[in-house]
Amino acid sequence: MKIDINSDLGEDFGRYKLKIDENIFKIISSANVACGFHAGDPNVMNDIVLKLGKRNTKIGAHPGFNDLEGFGRRKISLTKNDIKNLMIYQLGALDGFLRINDLEMQHVKPHGALYNLAQTDREVAEAVLDSVYLYNKELIVLGLPNSQISVVSGKRGVRFANEVFADRAYDDHGFLVSRRIKGSVIKDKDLCRERVLEMVLNRRVKSIDGKYIKIEPQSVCIHGDNENSLEIAKEIYEALGENDVEISPLIEICR
Repeated sequence: MKIDINSDLGEDFGRYKLKIDENIFKIISSANVACGFHAGDPNVMNDIVLKLGKRNTKIGAHPGFNDLEGFGRRKISLTKNDIKNLMIYQLGALDGFLRINDLEMQHVKPHGALYNLAQTDREVAEAVLDSVYLYNKELIVLGLPNSQISVVSGKRGVRFANEVFADRAYDDHGFLVSRRIKGSVIKDKDLCRERVLEMVLNRRVKSIDGKYIKIEPQSVCIHGDNENSLEIAKEIYEALGENDVEISPLIEICR
């Protein structure tokens, strides 16, 4: 059995730095790099690409709404064409730094409010997928199982990978619980370990209200800005290894 471990990185901006322990680079197999709209800037993007490239970690784009003040977590109403162009603009920005360092983009994972909308809103899902298809149809898109973007991806001719979250709570429909709700972000490393094993080995996750939801995970996300990110990542990495689950990048899973 194989599974990818991904994390959101490169989310500094100018003088504002997130406290990310770079030891997490040794654990993850894929990284989602901010593209300058919700976080990140040219210097940050180039720096993180260089660091990840030295470790042979596969790199993906993490585009979001143009919302630095809200860290891309606020919903912005845009047309399908606006979303498509917003996506392509950010893919191109990160791709430039990959190209000059002889690296290739592996995947795309929308960020924050854009990610959440693409799971439930068909038009947003179509816009995201159309942008990826136009830019590079070989890219893999990350999203929630049983979501709009997962359903539409096949019809749009885009490769898709089911993503699950080690440190986020789910509602009864299999979507992420709003960060405004208590318990939406899980900080207990032992609980994260337990939930990931349940998701990867038993193909199910327990919602915040106690309901089990069926899933087929291909990638596990560990948020880089969680204060316990490294401890959670280590716990999950060890637990998966103890259960004979191989950590592999998406490109080796989604053939």
